Amino acid sequence: MSTTANTTRAITSTIGTGVVATAAASVATMAVAAAGNAVGISLDIGGAPIPITGFGVLTAVFSLLGVAIAALLSRFARHPRRAFVRTTVVLTMLSLVPDVIVDAAPATKALLMLTHLVAAAIVIPAVARRLAA
Repeated sequence: MSTTANTTRAITSTIGTGVVATAAASVATMAVAAAGNAVGISLDIGGAPIPITGFGVLTAVFSLLGVAIAALLSRFARHPRRAFVRTTVVLTMLSLVPDVIVDAAPATKALLMLTHLVAAAIVIPAVARRLAA
């Protein structure tokens, strides 16, 4: 089998796994947000509530961006898994910055950060396992 076919198969596998992980992460972040709201944590930012589905939608958008990054790294990086993990961990940490500075209660900020970490904990390992070391 040619190198191109192997690369194409690896990228397809990575994308498929990434889409499944994205769906799981979206459901998980909505569950975390709903659970936080159920125990009294406000989902208001700047006085406007974040809908529970908003957590899932944004998780899906940014997770799929991560899957696209994985596909590109799979094709162009010398060590795709290492590059993906390093890149996505840095991006996850950067994603916490807006949560820290947003106009919201401290518990709300913590809940927002938790949803980012939950999504990352689901998507990053699932996709990384599909990438060549």
